[in-house]
Amino acid sequence: MRIPEPTQTPDGPAYEGRLLDRVDEEVVDQGAAFDIRTLMSRRGVLGLAGMGLGAVVLAACAPIASGGSSGVATPSASADDSDGAASATEIPDETAGPYPGDGSNGPDVLEDSGIVRQDIRSSIDGAATADGVPLTFELQILDLANGGVPFAGVAVYAWHCTAQGEYSMYSSGLEDVTYLRGVQVADADGAVSFTSVFPGCYAGRWPHIHFEIYPDVASITDSSTAIATSQLALPEAACAAVYADVAYDGSARNLAQITLESDNVFGEDSGALQIATVSGGVSAGYIAALTVGVDTTTAPTAGAAPGGGAGRPGSGGQPPAS
Repeated sequence: MRIPEPTQTPDGPAYEGRLLDRVDEEVVDQGAAFDIRTLMSRRGVLGLAGMGLGAVVLAACAPIASGGSSGVATPSASADDSDGAASATEIPDETAGPYPGDGSNGPDVLEDSGIVRQDIRSSIDGAATADGVPLTFELQILDLANGGVPFAGVAVYAWHCTAQGEYSMYSSGLEDVTYLRGVQVADADGAVSFTSVFPGCYAGRWPHIHFEIYPDVASITDSSTAIATSQLALPEAACAAVYADVAYDGSARNLAQITLESDNVFGEDSGALQIATVSGGVSAGYIAALTVGVDTTTAPTAGAAPGGGAGRPGSGGQPPAS
């Protein structure tokens, strides 16, 4: 790939008319804030909200994976949500855990150029790719403070562990890896979609995906501006099928030792509003969908990492060295 060259101006080096934030670095290393300004101005992003804003940003960042669903489906009725309450109830605030990568606990991937992306299977620099059963996960964000309308324009940062139960940027040997982390901007339907791999199950935690929701894409570099922090739970049947794959060594054993009721995050209500609707299979991959209600009139209450060492990731259930 050809690296774009800056243009010298009387005020300093610039690219597409925008002055570089880091004059000693290449254009591709200017950081997320410069990427956002290059993609479109913040005023332009907000102004496009009524015209499918997210679709514009998604198209500019990466195509939606072929074979995926055409949009985010509201989770179908189940024993956990027999009356469709998930679409009208605020998602529980949950811990971001000890490995958020958002600057609140060590490394900060949200400052990196290229973090706004749909396919999160590889590191931002393309140097490493996570293995595992394919998974597309889709979230539809609803604005409960305004009657449950789609929350167009919010930015969603999502991350999860590898098939081996480790986290990029934190686990031993993965400190310089940034895969399984990315940001998408909700379209006019409040929808975001990520192409990834099915996460493993590590000791002490039910299989899950973390996400933070920000008021807009310009806010992602400050984790304190998140308006919601929560987790998506994956259903047991899909997990059991995936964990028969050799890439998920140890996950089946860990899953057998945990339930939604005993999990220290989902246990309060067995993840009633957080269990995704899943379709697909091991060979072709899975699609997981969850409707997420966000109420900006309530203060976010997500806390620190769970105490007692529970829910710490690692291969075979052992916490990774850091």
